[in-house]
Amino acid sequence: MNTIDYRLSELWNITLKGVLESSQIRQEDFDSYFTDTYLASLEDTTALVVVPSFATYVLITQIKQLIEFSLEMQIGRHVDVTFIQEKNYIAKFKLDNNADSSFLQTEPVAEQTFDNFVVGRSNSQAHVAATTCARSLGMIYNPLFIYGNTGLGKTHLLNAIGNQVKALDPSKKIGYISSENFVEGVYQSVKNKKIDEFKQQFHDLDLLLVDDIQFIAGKNKTHEIFFSIFNDLISNRKQVCITADKSPNDIDGLEERIISRFNQGLNVNIESPEYETSLSIIKMKIANNISFSQDIDDEVLTYIATNCSQNVRTIEGALKRLLFYYINFSDDNRITLKVAVEALKDQVANYDSDDYSITKIKKTVSNYYGITPQQLISKNRTRNITNARHIAMYLCRKMLDASYKEIGKEFGKRDHSTVMNACVKVEKNIKTNPLYQKVVEDIETKVKINPQ
Repeated sequence: MNTIDYRLSELWNITLKGVLESSQIRQEDFDSYFTDTYLASLEDTTALVVVPSFATYVLITQIKQLIEFSLEMQIGRHVDVTFIQEKNYIAKFKLDNNADSSFLQTEPVAEQTFDNFVVGRSNSQAHVAATTCARSLGMIYNPLFIYGNTGLGKTHLLNAIGNQVKALDPSKKIGYISSENFVEGVYQSVKNKKIDEFKQQFHDLDLLLVDDIQFIAGKNKTHEIFFSIFNDLISNRKQVCITADKSPNDIDGLEERIISRFNQGLNVNIESPEYETSLSIIKMKIANNISFSQDIDDEVLTYIATNCSQNVRTIEGALKRLLFYYINFSDDNRITLKVAVEALKDQVANYDSDDYSITKIKKTVSNYYGITPQQLISKNRTRNITNARHIAMYLCRKMLDASYKEIGKEFGKRDHSTVMNACVKVEKNIKTNPLYQKVVEDIETKVKINPQ
């Protein structure tokens, strides 16, 4: 029994003594019904009393005012006393209020592993960092902070780290918690004066996984307790891995000392999947879904990867919608591009193979290479961006018959000679490099089926 429970027990014993001395209840009734009752919690205006049976509940509620009066005489203020049967208390209150209840999960989601995480340019840095942490707990990237928009695989990576650690060493203690559950755990522990018990759950962990840390922003007490737990683990070389929708510096309401600690580790970003990654995700989802027993044209995969690849969830939603439409409304014996366009018409813009524009080409090329349109027209001369820029200029010339001057204006106000040289280089590479030719053809196909 901890100090708080001991004090509640002592207070309840004195309260019951006052009830008995009032002579409003017989000694035999007292011995029969009140012996196993106890005061479970006491707050400023309320108290909760647990009773062993329904019979006791009926009897004790009849003298509620007497109990409240006796308790008031001990604490110097009036409180409203509520009674609950013990079986209901255990099922509802005790599990919710106990600091070591279900707030901290000790088992990662078994289905989310590194083996079924599709790696591409958009998430390769996060994947490498995560696998490194799993192999070298607390030694290299600590803490590891993974950030990006929803549905990009951040939670998957957290669980994959946990599963890998568990596979390498089953004796390692792993804890996973969402920041919403952490906030609720702090609230319950403060409410029930069990902060030490709540913090103790984390003390012996070898790996702590915290999902969506942005939800603790602006909550001072939560910051205080999280900072204490975090420092304890880091100082003992225990691994901490965290996800959020933004980088630490961009989360409003996060204390500077916490931001500073996060920045001492490694921060890596996950971006929306580029074309190749989206296509791999789609193929994996189809292969793992026994419902997709019919043939699917490659054009369909291209269409979904190009138009429905903001994140993994939109891809999953598009596939479900496609399958639903095909089974219930299509007479075709396979899933064709026509079926896909009709099935997904409410999720993407209308398909029009003749609707081309420089903006459309820039967007398609950017998506293909996993860069932004701003990078495409920037002064950046890294090989990947330069190659993408040249292909985009070439396609603008080929598909739109735009002038070199017009294209140059749309690509960072470059002069016509720069655009001309880019087009010449692309044409030369197409003739001499079959792989390069295939890339250009793939991008051109995507432009044709990509909505404006």
